[in-house]
Amino acid sequence: MDKGKYYITTAIAYTSGKPHIGNIYEIVLADSIARFKRKDGYDVFFQTGTDEHGQKIELKAEAAGITPKEYVDGVAGTIRELWNLMDTSYDNFVRTTDERHEKQVQKIFKKLYEQGDIYKGAYEGMYCTPCESFWTESQLVDGKCPDCGREVKPAKEEAYFFKMSKYADRLIEHINAHPEFIQPVSRKNEMMNNFLLPGLQDLCVSRTSFKWGIPVDFDNKHVVYVWLDALTNYITGIGYDCDGESDGQYKKLWPADLHLIGKDIIRFHTIYWPIFLMALGEPLPKQIFGHPWLLQGDGKMSKSKGNVLYADDLVDFFGVDAVRYFVLHEMPFENDGVISWELMVERLNSDLANTLGNLVNRTISMSNKYFGGIVENKGIEDTMDADLKALAEGTYDKVCAKMEELRVADAMTEIFALFKRCNKYIDETEPWVLAKDEAKKDRLATVLYHLTEGIMAGASLLEPFMPSTAARIAKQLNAPLYGFEALKEFGRYPSGNKVTEKPEILFTRLDIKEVLERAEALFAARKAEADKEQPADNAEEESAEGVIDIEAKAEITYDEFAKMQFQVGEIIACEEVPKSKKLLCSKVRIGSQVKQIVSGIKQHYTAEEMVGKKVMVLVNLKPATLAGVVSEGMLLCAEDAEGNLALMAPEKTMPAGAEIC
Repeated sequence: MDKGKYYITTAIAYTSGKPHIGNIYEIVLADSIARFKRKDGYDVFFQTGTDEHGQKIELKAEAAGITPKEYVDGVAGTIRELWNLMDTSYDNFVRTTDERHEKQVQKIFKKLYEQGDIYKGAYEGMYCTPCESFWTESQLVDGKCPDCGREVKPAKEEAYFFKMSKYADRLIEHINAHPEFIQPVSRKNEMMNNFLLPGLQDLCVSRTSFKWGIPVDFDNKHVVYVWLDALTNYITGIGYDCDGESDGQYKKLWPADLHLIGKDIIRFHTIYWPIFLMALGEPLPKQIFGHPWLLQGDGKMSKSKGNVLYADDLVDFFGVDAVRYFVLHEMPFENDGVISWELMVERLNSDLANTLGNLVNRTISMSNKYFGGIVENKGIEDTMDADLKALAEGTYDKVCAKMEELRVADAMTEIFALFKRCNKYIDETEPWVLAKDEAKKDRLATVLYHLTEGIMAGASLLEPFMPSTAARIAKQLNAPLYGFEALKEFGRYPSGNKVTEKPEILFTRLDIKEVLERAEALFAARKAEADKEQPADNAEEESAEGVIDIEAKAEITYDEFAKMQFQVGEIIACEEVPKSKKLLCSKVRIGSQVKQIVSGIKQHYTAEEMVGKKVMVLVNLKPATLAGVVSEGMLLCAEDAEGNLALMAPEKTMPAGAEIC
């Protein structure tokens, strides 16, 4: 049954380096939705790709001694290999260095300029040379750069700006009229309350401080800045033409049914992108879903430590479908999920090897043992059969309802509930007991038929999430996977069919100790490699005294000091502040509260490294807004003469919230 078109996209991956497992989650999530929609009767088009311009890439290419294009070609190839490794069924892989995309971006920029939505102006304010950033007086901290704390000077830089405020009211009206437009609801509330309702500032859409970008064709000292370039891939990749000559594919697919993106870039997709589309006179996407993050269990993914989790590493340990199962099943709808070696081994052993793998193996083995592999429905029913049948017939509707809400983890839970019910059915019917009584042979055959049918129903539903596993199950049961319509009626498995003689082990149980030993060896090798690339400072070359002097500040009284409240905080999440080279935004648990704290330490810590750290926090500092993000405290750091920073942490283990006195 043709249910119409369904156009789904991921955010395009930035080609600054190899994606880690947290980045892989998005492409696997999108793939599971795309596969489900295809099987459910939709004409699906699934687009992904790479974002390949910007100063960061220009600098990385320079450091590597190659051109930016050579650099992004290599990284884009690696990203595509990972997407393929994870068995993702994308229909188009767009690159922002594609000639068609670049030409359309130039046309779009010129059109918006000519109709008055883009104007030429200048950044003007206090300029921090090391950060290459402009700040207003209100954004400065003690008169210095809020990112790095260095001196700033009055400066001015030419740039083109987009008039965001011109379309703000129209966007607010659209969001209010379409409650499904931004999901989850918490993301919508954040965008409305923190950005739209307070008023939008005009957006810089060109830069002159670097060259690796799409040139503004009527002013070639400027290049188009990231978001006007990157966001437009969703239309240029399917045939949009700014001159009004868009091809049939674009007319068929646009507007997108779903933009699937990380929560850290929700603002750009729910504010900038819709406004760009309004200015172009194009329809808005139907829905934008900002998914949560997948965090490492100990919160410390770092290239320097060699412990970054990559998809290909995990596939070597667990297999493609086990990794797909984990990242999909362990991610909550709205809150961040956690990945760890221990949890992956536990899930593989319990859910995949035991609940699913053992069920398939036992059922096939019993069919071979008692009936030579022939599965036949003899129609000898019992009262306990009704519950299994009802669950098998009703699981599709439950899964479909969860998928409509993009609750993929919950959908998978419903499927595994069917597998668990099949295991319970074995315990209830006791086939090994029935086999001892020749008079109950037909009942035994019926029981094994019901089990086989239940497994086929579950495997058919599992196909969008674990396609290889579903296919392997169907092959062993010697029948094609069912379409979704067939799942509404129990008993589609052909009676008299013969299963495989030797059941295949779907998932092998793993020993956590052995896995951790392998992981430690892998990380040790990675760390050694990282140390070769960036050798640590030689301790013998350090100053004999190991001390520095700083300018003394005015004395304060104890009463003045007592007004400051210091506590131990635990960083539970951290992300980079968009468009800031220095700022990280941390969620810090302090007792029963969680505070958002912005710190200028991105040159010294990655966002992944921050998570899980116990730190010293100035809790009662008056909130301030840094680069458009509210900060509710201060993380304490030490700084050496070269400007290197180190977070201050308690010497011994202390609970989050402990007072520092």
